[in-house]
Amino acid sequence: MRASVSWIAEQVELPAGVAPQELADALIRVGLEVERVDSAAAALSGPIVLGRVLTFADEPQRNGKTIRWCSVEVGEPQPRGIVCGAHNFAAGDLVVVSLPGAVLPGGFAISARKTYGHVSDGMICSVRELGIGDEHDGILVLPPDAGSPGDDAADALGLREAVLDIAVTPDRGYCLSVRGLAREAAIALGAPFHDVATAVTVPAADGLGYPARVLDAERCPQFSLRAVTGVDPAAPSPPWMARRLRECGMRPISLIVDVTNYVMLETGQPLHAYDRARLRGPIGVRLARAGERLTTLDGADRALDPDDLVITDDTGPIGLAGVMGGAPTEIGADTVEIVLEAANFAPTGIARAVRRHKLPSEAAKRFERGVDPRAAGVALARCAQLLVAHGGGAAAAGCTVVGSGPRPAEIALDADLPQRLAGMPIDAATAARRLAEVGCDVDADPDGGARAGGGRLHVIPPSWRPDLTDPADLVEEVVRLEGYDQIPSVMPTPPPGRGLAPGQRLRRAVSRALAGAGFTEVLSAPFVASSAHDALGLPGDDPRRFAARLANPLAETEPELRTSLLPGLLATLTRNLGRGNRDLALFEMGLVFQPRLDAPPVPRPGVAGRPSDDEVAALNAAIPDQPRHVAVALAGDFDLPGWWGAPRPGGWADAIEAARVVARAARAELVVRAGERAPWHPGRCAELVADGVVVGHAGELAPRVIAALGLPERVAAMELNLDAFAAPPPVLAPQLSAFPPVLLDVALVVADAVPSGEVLAALRAGAGELLESARLFDVYTDADRLGAGRKSLAFALRLRAPDRTLTVEEAVAARDAAVARAAQATGATLRG
Repeated sequence: MRASVSWIAEQVELPAGVAPQELADALIRVGLEVERVDSAAAALSGPIVLGRVLTFADEPQRNGKTIRWCSVEVGEPQPRGIVCGAHNFAAGDLVVVSLPGAVLPGGFAISARKTYGHVSDGMICSVRELGIGDEHDGILVLPPDAGSPGDDAADALGLREAVLDIAVTPDRGYCLSVRGLAREAAIALGAPFHDVATAVTVPAADGLGYPARVLDAERCPQFSLRAVTGVDPAAPSPPWMARRLRECGMRPISLIVDVTNYVMLETGQPLHAYDRARLRGPIGVRLARAGERLTTLDGADRALDPDDLVITDDTGPIGLAGVMGGAPTEIGADTVEIVLEAANFAPTGIARAVRRHKLPSEAAKRFERGVDPRAAGVALARCAQLLVAHGGGAAAAGCTVVGSGPRPAEIALDADLPQRLAGMPIDAATAARRLAEVGCDVDADPDGGARAGGGRLHVIPPSWRPDLTDPADLVEEVVRLEGYDQIPSVMPTPPPGRGLAPGQRLRRAVSRALAGAGFTEVLSAPFVASSAHDALGLPGDDPRRFAARLANPLAETEPELRTSLLPGLLATLTRNLGRGNRDLALFEMGLVFQPRLDAPPVPRPGVAGRPSDDEVAALNAAIPDQPRHVAVALAGDFDLPGWWGAPRPGGWADAIEAARVVARAARAELVVRAGERAPWHPGRCAELVADGVVVGHAGELAPRVIAALGLPERVAAMELNLDAFAAPPPVLAPQLSAFPPVLLDVALVVADAVPSGEVLAALRAGAGELLESARLFDVYTDADRLGAGRKSLAFALRLRAPDRTLTVEEAVAARDAAVARAAQATGATLRG
């Protein structure tokens, strides 16, 4: 919201000598975000003056353009010759001239130069060139009484006016108006506030105005109309109004449109003007019907949704309520009779329409934040007043008002709550005074009687503050007016000697282990598109398809919370491949969201105090399960080429090894066995099992998934549930032996279907405590020597005793016991 200091000063008596920056600082103290204080003149320098066009000659050019060679009086003994490409002026018009040596916004320096066969001794400026608007379809032509040739243009145009640029937060919609900013300035400076409402007479709703009907009172609780007749369509907007609109970032269009925009900025109430001659029958408010269309003022033909609230007449929709008017009843160059609309619409419906049609507007910005229902009458009266004064019109008899608008509910506030929450002394009298400054009715019954009791304040918020709904909101108002800088800073005392939690230690250990194994950590957003499940080839009944949907997603294309890390991780892989990174080994650790089919509705606890244990339990029962997963993805070469040898591409074995790296970091046993699960290749997928429970999968992605995601061949991935591993206990120092080990190799023949992990587990169990380590180092297949469907697994056994050197007999006995256990468990035979 941009507003000039002089406009604000019309509604608040600023203390003498208050500089614009001091006003900005005062507004910041009461919680507003003043981003900057600027003026249009700050971007201008050098001689920029008013000039009067004495004569001009149109000169067609070979490029098809027609330029004007102008003689312009600029307050000097002789007029200057200036070349101009615009044609919207006549001899005798007052214009703005930048003389040689001037610098316009963007560093555009003006000098005398030869162009189109003439030496142009300056430039006649447009609004855009002066940096005070976006219009560039012609030069700026001023009223005849705006000044004299040679006068400083910045003074004549009011460009030295200080303008506040304020970022208004969603809960402070009333500050999207000069009226609201003046209220805040009056509170911040302790100055008298003069409401614009006192300058107009609001007529009573007599039902004699233009007819209206509201068919959806919930979405439109109040709808007001007032007609103005006899407006001169050629009447220009007064210069001061056009200047203020430009200062606020709006483009002046015509008197009728400018007045509605001006009053919206002044009061915060959006207005819309209809050409009465184009209306057919009563104006109505209802939901759109299937198949209806509307051409809005921007020229777009829009298909309406049944959730859209529309303004209608007997011909159908004539406006998208609270967002933008329609072309059928647009104000034109011949409009002399108008119907003004001031309404109150439900914010949520307006917000949905804006997002649905991708059609933000100044009106919608205010309706989304909540508009004062009592401002409608004031805005209509003010609008009619300005049109009568500057357009020669007359306010028609009668005023139509349908509905009364929402009424604020009373809030009971414990008198000591502001003090308890802020941690600073705030007594009940101070709280009541501050709330009264905001506009609240404190300790008042709905019928006007005073009451107070039990250490409580009974507060009715003002109509322009729909954001005040709870005691905590009132506390915030009290504290911000007392001053956030007055809140004492007290650092909490942390409990000593606790260090990292077990879960934190596990996550750090896993992250460091994967990084040490050659993987790079990435972090992706937890939002996914519904189509991500199809790209991964998930079956229709796969639980991972049952995702939590966001009510207000950051992007409509990604409205769901992830149930797997793979969509985001593979998207990151694709993005890096597209940027030329061909050899990638990525990992990610984060939460996934798994909704419960039997979850109850989410409760909404109050904010006056801590939720009860039952409320916390109900909240926990309603939210999705959120286990922490870890996933990896590999593409290209895992071992890069160099003097040490040729490259080695990453594959399913590296994905499985990544899972083993995670298990070792968690000091957990992980069993790898053949499995099948989307999105992995059916024949190249491993199940990851811990304590008899499947905790994840690893392997090569299925070809159809690789094709759907646009990935190169042989991309491998792994994902497992990190929460399935218990936090590892503190590391104990291993028992070291000073005696030499005995190294033995055994080769066992088993069926092809027997996993090597099962054989290794049997060897470890059979060898007993003397076995220090065992590892698989060779897999051999030969149908002629071993038989069809058989394979040979070779294991290296390392035996050692803690207190003595093992004898040959002890080592052989341990090996034979290990082989016997493997034979019993897997049917293995010792290879000869």
